[in-house]
Amino acid sequence: MTQKERMLANLPYKAWLDGLKEERTDNRRRIYEYNHLSPNQWDRREELLRGILGAAGADPHIEPPFHCDYGYNITVGDNFFANYNFIVLDVAHVRIGDNVQIAPNVAIYTAGHPIHPETRNSGYEYGIDVTIGNNVWIGGNVCILPGVTIGDNTVIGAGSVVTSDIPANVIAVGNPCRVLRSITQADRDFYFRDRRFDVDDYR
Repeated sequence: MTQKERMLANLPYKAWLDGLKEERTDNRRRIYEYNHLSPNQWDRREELLRGILGAAGADPHIEPPFHCDYGYNITVGDNFFANYNFIVLDVAHVRIGDNVQIAPNVAIYTAGHPIHPETRNSGYEYGIDVTIGNNVWIGGNVCILPGVTIGDNTVIGAGSVVTSDIPANVIAVGNPCRVLRSITQADRDFYFRDRRFDVDDYR
């Protein structure tokens, strides 16, 4: 297997061999252009973003600055939105569903290194896939670590470090991130904590 094949198979690999360094350099050029577009070049932004990502559904939007390693390992569904300073270390696949909202300063890390210093100094690293379901909201300054799956309709509270899988239909917070409670139908009428909607068109 080539080092790229090993990388994509979630096996230990060496990131400077078999053209991987050159692929990252090519992607940095695309990222540089995306991050330096004038605000009035809105149509060009989506075109460039689709050239960076592996696949995107309808109406993808990422506020610059945005950074990723390869880009082609990231897939997003319809109506994807990520705010400023979205960082994705996509040495493994990052699969994101429909209607996902990501707040500022969120980082998704599929990449990691061996714990033992001698093994780490060998130059081997790894990537483990990350999956985020549909209708998920990721709060600001959240860090998602390798191998995590987040279920549909879940909210991850700001500042959380997500080290293990989070189920669907819950609010989860903390470091390490843990389920706080389930999301229920009673939550539908509130826009923030105990504040009820004063309009009806949210239904």
